[in-house]
Amino acid sequence: MKAATLSSFGTPDVLQVQERETPHAGPGEVRVRVKVAGVQPFDAAIRRGWAPPFLAVQPPAVPGNEFAGIVDQLGDRVTGVEIGTEVIGFSTLNAYAEYVVVPADQIVAKPAGMPWEVAGGFSGNGQGAHLALQAMGVGRGDTVLINAAAGALGSFAVQLAQRWGAARVIGTASPANHDYLRSLGAVPVEYGEGLVERVRAVAPDGVHAALDAAGPDALRACAELVKDRSRIRTMLSFEEAKELGIPLFGPGRSAARLQSLVDLYNEGGIGVHIRAAHPLAEAAEAHRAVELGHGRGKIVILVDHAS
Repeated sequence: MKAATLSSFGTPDVLQVQERETPHAGPGEVRVRVKVAGVQPFDAAIRRGWAPPFLAVQPPAVPGNEFAGIVDQLGDRVTGVEIGTEVIGFSTLNAYAEYVVVPADQIVAKPAGMPWEVAGGFSGNGQGAHLALQAMGVGRGDTVLINAAAGALGSFAVQLAQRWGAARVIGTASPANHDYLRSLGAVPVEYGEGLVERVRAVAPDGVHAALDAAGPDALRACAELVKDRSRIRTMLSFEEAKELGIPLFGPGRSAARLQSLVDLYNEGGIGVHIRAAHPLAEAAEAHRAVELGHGRGKIVILVDHAS
């Protein structure tokens, strides 16, 4: 099979399409023929040489932790799934490939009306936003700050916070993305120096919870604005979070969580904007775009275009 593979750790150019052995489903696993894989900052961090404590990564390795495709092989003891089922799934690595093998409890059925590009970029950021807002206790009447709100995770978080009853959602973004945030129902404010004052101007009664996906400066602004630091989470600045006494983001992805998001999508309660879709051969370009920041919506890789 073809896969976008890390030849070493480093710049996006280390991602190159290579022939790799096609995996096979073991007991309790399914193999999925990947149609689309999502691209996340997590993948870019892996490419640069970072890894979470539970994961050991050595090149050659295939990044990618969210995907959509068609089940084409079942391992022993797998029930409730049929070959040919269109699915959305998650993994930790290996999604930038024509085939990926995952435990059968890491997939859910893809809605027939969901475009493949949306499905491929749905699981990672959707579950990340859901996990963070749940950990922050976001609920009815809250004023919530979302840093990097126009990005893929931020867009999910804005919509979920509103769905869960937040009275006001404030989103930071570059001015070019302010109309987009308004279309999601958020109050936009600009990044950069003076952020704390700008947020206080639109939320004079204070901010109850904040999610950061922008970086250390934005996280420090969250710490100034939110009295209860247990109601702050960051997706990026873990060392700064420790210094500030902010809880770290924990694991918790599951098929049940993903299914609840799919159900919400089916109800029209959440949408996904696709910023760009790159063929597998342009995985490096997809990483460059993710690392630029200030983008709107989701970047995905069209694995079917591997040739």
